[in-house]
Amino acid sequence: MTPGPRHDLPETDDFTRPYWDAAAGGRLLIRRCGACGRAHHYPREFCPHCWSDDVAWERASGRATLYTWSVVHRNDLPPFGARTPYAAAVVDLAEGPRMMTEVVECAEADLRIGMELEVAFRRQAEGVAVPVFRPAVSPPATGRAGR
Repeated sequence: MTPGPRHDLPETDDFTRPYWDAAAGGRLLIRRCGACGRAHHYPREFCPHCWSDDVAWERASGRATLYTWSVVHRNDLPPFGARTPYAAAVVDLAEGPRMMTEVVECAEADLRIGMELEVAFRRQAEGVAVPVFRPAVSPPATGRAGR
């Protein structure tokens, strides 16, 4: 049996290749405008805020907060059906832009607007890594105890 089309794999081109290569290396990239200074995502060759073409790739921190989500219980597109239920989400990246993604490693009942998230990468057998987000591990407390 011939497998059907995969709807979870990106179509890369010369422009998006740096993004997908970085993801494969465990890094999330965004674009930042040299003219107005604002970051944006999804990657574009121009700034969607001021229309300048003075934009460059920048490594994102990987930190985000949950803006909204929807739990998908049925999806007939391969291979999503095998992943149901899953949390399709929109997150606010620490750098400012909003990003569509998926929240993983979190029970549906634990999802909360504003919860802190960190990037993770779903590694596909085809060598592609897709950014997803999981609950952030709190950094260790700093400062001196016992004062």
